[in-house]
Amino acid sequence: MNAEEKREQRLKLLDDHIGQHLRESEATGELKAAPSYGKPLGFGDGYDETPAELRMGMKVLKDAGVVPPEVEAMQEAAALEARVAACGDEAERRALQQQLAEKRQAIALRLEKLAASRSW
Repeated sequence: MNAEEKREQRLKLLDDHIGQHLRESEATGELKAAPSYGKPLGFGDGYDETPAELRMGMKVLKDAGVVPPEVEAMQEAAALEARVAACGDEAERRALQQQLAEKRQAIALRLEKLAASRSW
């Protein structure tokens, strides 16, 4: 038996195992007792709102624990806002406000570019 055949056999065994558990859950009524039984899955993670051409890439990033660059930039902007609010030195506050303005502009440009790319 070659490697591909072994892989297919393992997948079949896994499918059989999952199927058995589902049949048992259905027989005991556990599946029907679930509040979401018979309803579409609501992921609530923005998947449906994500443009179709970006979904796979964003899912890969999410599954790998990587934050998209836009989200990371928004987190950095929030951290800068907190630093501005807590800053007591006027010169430092102005410098932080400048950094914050630049970060917000970069975010806006990136989001605009993403929105424009969706139009084709």
